[in-house]
Amino acid sequence: MIRMGLIGCGGNMRAHLRRLVTISEAQIVGIVEPSAENVRVAQETFPQLGSVPFYNSHQELLRAQSPDAVEISTPHTLHYEQILDSLAAGCHVLCEKPMTCTSAEAREVCRRAEESGKVVMVSYQRHQQALYRWMRSQISGGALGNLQLLTAQQYQSWYEGRIAGKGWRHIAHLSGGGQLNDSGSHMVDILLHVTNLRPVRVAAFQQNLGLEVDVNMAINVEFEGGAMGSIAIVGQAPGIGGHVYEDVTIAGDRGGIYYRTMGTEGGQPMLQFRLRGKTEPEADIPALPSGSDPDHAFIDVILGRAENEAPPLCGLRTIQLSEAAWRSAENGGVPVAVEE
Repeated sequence: MIRMGLIGCGGNMRAHLRRLVTISEAQIVGIVEPSAENVRVAQETFPQLGSVPFYNSHQELLRAQSPDAVEISTPHTLHYEQILDSLAAGCHVLCEKPMTCTSAEAREVCRRAEESGKVVMVSYQRHQQALYRWMRSQISGGALGNLQLLTAQQYQSWYEGRIAGKGWRHIAHLSGGGQLNDSGSHMVDILLHVTNLRPVRVAAFQQNLGLEVDVNMAINVEFEGGAMGSIAIVGQAPGIGGHVYEDVTIAGDRGGIYYRTMGTEGGQPMLQFRLRGKTEPEADIPALPSGSDPDHAFIDVILGRAENEAPPLCGLRTIQLSEAAWRSAENGGVPVAVEE
């Protein structure tokens, strides 16, 4: 039995809770949530919480309960302190994205995680999803040959909620960035994860549309070995409601992967693998298993039943590229080197 502490209990953590209450090896022993309304909603939604105590700070939780592991879902700029304090208290850590909001903080998390010997995982759920596992295996196995170009577009109606003043994600000192640090973090991460490409230089432009953080970003990337990438993160996508639509192409000198959700029936992902010289998609994509999710995967890694598919290095690589994109945009699109 793993004694779990939850740091944050807003809408996103409630998604984690829906999974955690089904895991027999996980016992929730304390929850941090300063908002009385969020506490009320959690207790009404999850009667399984019973007499689980709520705390106003993560320090109180760590002192009172000494949990074996914690899950963190709080405003982005709070993650760094909460991760380090939890590691110092002897906890395994699953943290929502972005892991941290600066590369310096991410490097320190990587160092502390290694020193502690504890599991540190970033809640990049795509790493556990079968579709992306298949993409990664095909690319690493050479099915596409040498990678040459990738394009990625992500669309979300993120801006509407921000201009309405909802939440904290447009407040720079809490979010650490805009849409690139929000849903965009998932896109940057999964591209780096499935391709294993190392970005070396970035040129980017951004639109804030009256906010203090980025809403839309256009990012060009040069990778080690000569591959190139173009990433569009669109936080002001009209007419799609709460959906997130994506369009990804990864092209090599032998073949390409095409992934779409925009315009597909029911928004279900469309995945094709095509070989150079042929006009029809290959028919050998297997039926993919159901995959997992960050909460089940976190428990499995702690118990030695699975490998950590989203270690802190993924959080470091993602914020390194994001930081370079912000610096380039601040300087009018001048190319910026991505730190090693």
